[in-house]
Amino acid sequence: MPSAPSPANSELPQAALSPSAAANGQNPRASAETAAEGPAFPPNTGISESEQLELSFKDRSIFWMLVAAIHAVSLLPDFILYQLGVAGALLFYRFDRRHVKIGMRNLEIAFPERSEEERRRILRASYINLGRTAAEYVRLGGFFYRRLRKRVTYNRLDIWMNLRPKYPGIGALILTAHFGNFELLPAGHALHGYQISLVHHTQRFRAGDALMTFIRERVGVQIIRKRKAAREMLRTLRRGHLIGIPFDQNAKRSEAIWVPFFNEMAATPGAFDRLAMMAGSPVVPAFIVRQPDGRSHVIEVQDEVVQQRTGDKDADALVNTARYQKVIEAAVRKYPEQWLWMHRRYRTRPVRGSKPIYDA
Repeated sequence: MPSAPSPANSELPQAALSPSAAANGQNPRASAETAAEGPAFPPNTGISESEQLELSFKDRSIFWMLVAAIHAVSLLPDFILYQLGVAGALLFYRFDRRHVKIGMRNLEIAFPERSEEERRRILRASYINLGRTAAEYVRLGGFFYRRLRKRVTYNRLDIWMNLRPKYPGIGALILTAHFGNFELLPAGHALHGYQISLVHHTQRFRAGDALMTFIRERVGVQIIRKRKAAREMLRTLRRGHLIGIPFDQNAKRSEAIWVPFFNEMAATPGAFDRLAMMAGSPVVPAFIVRQPDGRSHVIEVQDEVVQQRTGDKDADALVNTARYQKVIEAAVRKYPEQWLWMHRRYRTRPVRGSKPIYDA
């Protein structure tokens, strides 16, 4: 279950609120359709610009079997799909000893003041969230996927109107995490009619990679393959579009900036801030939060992160990356049951040869 939608991929999004709607005090959770004067960022055209993945005959056959299977399962009503997802998640929690051990170690680092029983409760709830996410992924990949649009709303949309005059013609980098239903975040945004792009790491299982790309692209998400990511991301931002990047994963030593995350120094990619600097784009945090009913979601959009730009690129990157991680940490502290605790966030250590955080 923890390895379901790949954590190596990216996500996120947003739209704009009509000034007249804001003035009239309309419900901030109203869908993007309430933006009567149009979005702050260009709408999705439905045309994908992603590079096509070459598949062998065998991989193509497996891909179509997966597509058929997910459509068949999607015929099940929601109450059965969700029950199956939760049941599967609880089975994984019971028998997935390796990832449970990793999750408990992360929770021990993050919440040393909490009891082991409480940390186990959080981890179990995190697995259940993944089970519900898996059920929604079946719906997203199969029949009736447009129904999910009604289940995704926003806490606020005014920020996009405020950013437009401040950053004319420039899109935004969306700072997010593997949080809530992280696959539904960009999909839900695209289903509301707004452009969003994701940087995608091509997976070894080519048929599964093709399935993931198919599901994302058909709702209107643009895929940017990692090997061509830098140039294409700049182009995308300069076209005024949004790029969603989850920023909560361990980085390779060669790419890492060391900043605190909870109570440990964590290897964090430095490329995120370099991209923001090169594009001159704002960094806007947003997280998709599953609601108490277990089926509806609110995209919580925050104010842009203030970036330090002194001219010392290395010093600025260190300060800004620490700020980005603080935002993610705050979201995880607020909704700990919705974060992906089973990832080895502290796998790369600051000093080579130092004792590893994880046994596995």
